[in-house]
Amino acid sequence: MNIFGSIKRLYHQFASPPYFYRISGLWLPYIMGLFVLLFAAGLYSGLILAPIDYEQGEAYRIIYVHVPAAWMSMFIYIVMAITGAIGLIWRLKLAEIVMISSAPIGASFTFLALVTGSIWGKPMWNTWWVWDARLTSELLLLFLYFGVMALYNAIEDKRTAARAVAILALVGVVNIPIIHYSVEWWNTLHQGPTITKFDKPSIHLSMLVPLLIMAVAFKLFYIGSLFMRVRTELLAREQKSKWVTQLLETKSN
Repeated sequence: MNIFGSIKRLYHQFASPPYFYRISGLWLPYIMGLFVLLFAAGLYSGLILAPIDYEQGEAYRIIYVHVPAAWMSMFIYIVMAITGAIGLIWRLKLAEIVMISSAPIGASFTFLALVTGSIWGKPMWNTWWVWDARLTSELLLLFLYFGVMALYNAIEDKRTAARAVAILALVGVVNIPIIHYSVEWWNTLHQGPTITKFDKPSIHLSMLVPLLIMAVAFKLFYIGSLFMRVRTELLAREQKSKWVTQLLETKSN
């Protein structure tokens, strides 16, 4: 019972805008600092230390940006759907803000995945783009992100806008398993899974480790960027609240 009470108390603390603003401000420098270190280490390991692929040559090294970006594009949309559901059920303002603040970051990762995928596809497939199941569903994900942002900005009342966006995010989440399993469900040009075959991965450890480092770095970048966007949105929404007034008075002094 004490454990349950502690979890419930922690949940309510993080759902509190003043508490989140304060704690995120303390964590933010460490998160971004760790991101810079891991990003530099991942790039150096992937671009310099990792061996040349015997089939794709040096061209394969774009996976150290492309694959983590593709993972993040799906991960962030799932975060949007979960926080959207929380906002709909429990009416938590912070969950709504996390959802909408994630959309531009997710769109950026999706765009990066599509661009780097096209660059990778040119020497592999001899074309910049094919209407491949994986590429097409990833493009649809980008349009879903754009739709979320457009719908939110089109509705003046932000609580109403957040509820509408949450419904769209929940409907669109059906596209995530389609992206993930598209190479298994359909005959596509996109290569099959290599990293997720944990029993016998198709990628050598010397190539896998830098990729995982980059994946962690990209997640830290998302968390740091999300914290910054949420903090800005909180100040805009709560500008007339007592805690924001006190915060501004403290900074001015």
